[in-house]
Amino acid sequence: MGEILDEIGRVHRKVGTRRVGSEEAGTVLLRRTFDAGRDEVWDAVTSPERIARWFLPVTGDFRVGGGYQLEGNAGGEILECARPERLRVSWLSGPDPAFSEVEVRLAPEGSGRTVFELEHVSVVPEEFRSQYGPGAVGIGWDLALLGLGWHLTGDGISPEDAVEWENSPEAKRFVTRSGEEWGRAFAASGADPETVTATTVATIAFYTGE
Repeated sequence: MGEILDEIGRVHRKVGTRRVGSEEAGTVLLRRTFDAGRDEVWDAVTSPERIARWFLPVTGDFRVGGGYQLEGNAGGEILECARPERLRVSWLSGPDPAFSEVEVRLAPEGSGRTVFELEHVSVVPEEFRSQYGPGAVGIGWDLALLGLGWHLTGDGISPEDAVEWENSPEAKRFVTRSGEEWGRAFAASGADPETVTATTVATIAFYTGE
């Protein structure tokens, strides 16, 4: 699986905001290049059987306008599917979810490489955002891209091993570094330094349980 912390440095992170109707939504963007062709990456992120191998089991009606549900996680509607370039879905959880969408964009880079971008746009309660900041979703997506990278190189692990790994010291080191990088991205967006520090500490503690 290689050096786990090296994976952190392969991802570019950006934090921002966007107007969604009358509300302000937060955005997190992750970008990295995979050593796999675009068709291969597209299949990995749209095939239900393959998604279950690097992320979570998923059920649904897999067409534009159809719904999906990730086991124990978000669900929603498939809003756009332009093979092999772009996939956009609503990303909803809880009894009364606010606006939340995820868009994946793929672009070829040379021979056999693919630039992967994931953007998550969401309206979240101010008290939650001020407590945890963008790292609350950013760390989760870093973990997802880690799993996707392992899957694409043939180094994927079983769901049972993944649960064990998530409680390991190595996983805590990964989450800590991820949280720190999201703190830097938050600071680069113009956030107040005290807010950046407080939310980074709180988010890392939430994920590590420490």
